[in-house]
Amino acid sequence: MATTVLVATAGQGILRSNDEGKTWHRLGLDEPIEFDGIVRALAVDPQNPARIYAGADAGVCISDDGGAHWHRPENILNGQTIWSLAVDPANPAVLYAGAGAPSRAFLYKSTDAGATWVKLQPDIPEFCAGVNRPRLLTICIEPGESHNVWFGVEEGGAWRSRDAGETWVRVDGGTSGIRNSDIHAIHVLAPRDGQPKTVLVLTVNAVHVSEDDGATWQGKLSRDRFDGLYYTRTVTQLPQANGDLLMAVGDGTPGSRTRIYRSSDRGYEWSEMMLDTPPNSTFWALGVHPAQPALVYAGTKYGHLFRSDDGGQNWRKEWREFSEITAVVWTPYEAPLAAHAQSTH
Repeated sequence: MATTVLVATAGQGILRSNDEGKTWHRLGLDEPIEFDGIVRALAVDPQNPARIYAGADAGVCISDDGGAHWHRPENILNGQTIWSLAVDPANPAVLYAGAGAPSRAFLYKSTDAGATWVKLQPDIPEFCAGVNRPRLLTICIEPGESHNVWFGVEEGGAWRSRDAGETWVRVDGGTSGIRNSDIHAIHVLAPRDGQPKTVLVLTVNAVHVSEDDGATWQGKLSRDRFDGLYYTRTVTQLPQANGDLLMAVGDGTPGSRTRIYRSSDRGYEWSEMMLDTPPNSTFWALGVHPAQPALVYAGTKYGHLFRSDDGGQNWRKEWREFSEITAVVWTPYEAPLAAHAQSTH
């Protein structure tokens, strides 16, 4: 199968490979994303594998050739730092984008495939105690129910909408059981085999699970479950029939000890997966695609890229190391990548 892997970084833009990691290509000189720029988020159009969205320090940029080239429509996001992106699987013309430090943290929505955007409520405070300026780290559109949308803010809480972003309610704090406002990831599993819809909210130090649409939460501290590792970073669902979950946990940021865990019971119990090489920092990003459900990529904070060909059971480190990895995706499309001319000086 033809594939293209895209690795977003803070400092080297996006690196791309169309030969399963044998060679890697930087961005060109005429792109709206600088080749040494900051890219925080990547998303693949679920119905068009050639179309990729990138959340960068320049705003939201779009590729229609698998990441080989990019364009940036003129809109209100230009110049904003984008930390998160989500594409509606049922209607890929609908996107959400989350901004954050050094920009003001806001949530935006597009209904025309990223050409134009509108700012949504709520207004998030400009400053916070934990990270100075908040950043919107995660957006989740519920599978099969696109009107249900969630987002989470680093030091700004977990929020949900039941009307496609028109109104929002904060779900952490108070008597909810989610006591930490530092939200790193939110993921919703659709009902399956008699099991109800399940919502996972990952705070910086715990995993919270709800089976009653967020009315109540069962939470456990990560440090007590994952061999002292507390920094609960990200989670993704394998696009397989069983719908198992993969989660990355480390001992801090950037961290020096990290692991990937897998859950077969919708986020209650987790088993450690096998790594062939000790990672150099906390795992930061996971990348999957339904075109090849067993193929998974994982990137660490300080630039190690790992690959699994068995749904996350076993991992091997790729030869190429990167600057700070912020996001990883792959798409079943071979981008037309060409090596840059080599300098003779």
